[in-house]
Amino acid sequence: MHHIPLKFVWNKVAGHGRRSGNAALNLVSFIDFLITTVIFLLMSFSASGEIAVDKNVKLPKAENVEDIIDAPMVAVNGNQILVDGTLAGSTRAIEELGRMQKIDELFTLLKNKRELWKQVQPNKPFPGVCILQVDQNVPAIVVKSVFQTAAFAGYPNVSFMVSKLPKSGG
Repeated sequence: MHHIPLKFVWNKVAGHGRRSGNAALNLVSFIDFLITTVIFLLMSFSASGEIAVDKNVKLPKAENVEDIIDAPMVAVNGNQILVDGTLAGSTRAIEELGRMQKIDELFTLLKNKRELWKQVQPNKPFPGVCILQVDQNVPAIVVKSVFQTAAFAGYPNVSFMVSKLPKSGG
């Protein structure tokens, strides 16, 4: 180390009259930061794949339930239809018409998701599953229209999101 030709580099390395080149690391603060980060990650992680439900949506209740699977989420609340949070239509037109109809925006979004899935995983058969998150006060004609549109878009297997009831002991 004594053969360093530049004087300013030598002064830095040797620490002549200046601060040391070694910084002291405060381990207590570092450990506190790591513990906080680990606790945050553990609290926000969900092994069962729980999905946040809109506060305004009141789900129907059921006893026999299964864990959520990875599939497009079609949410139907009082007046709008959403696919994974993206607006995919309105329920008003269906209610005013009074009969089942194909929802074009929903059909297009689900069809695009199906095509993307097939491009990403070309060697696997398409499962054709989507999840309906429907407010319990939505009219049946709207639910039927959403169900039928999902089937037309290539999702014949529809699961309904429900709130879990405790099993009755009978």
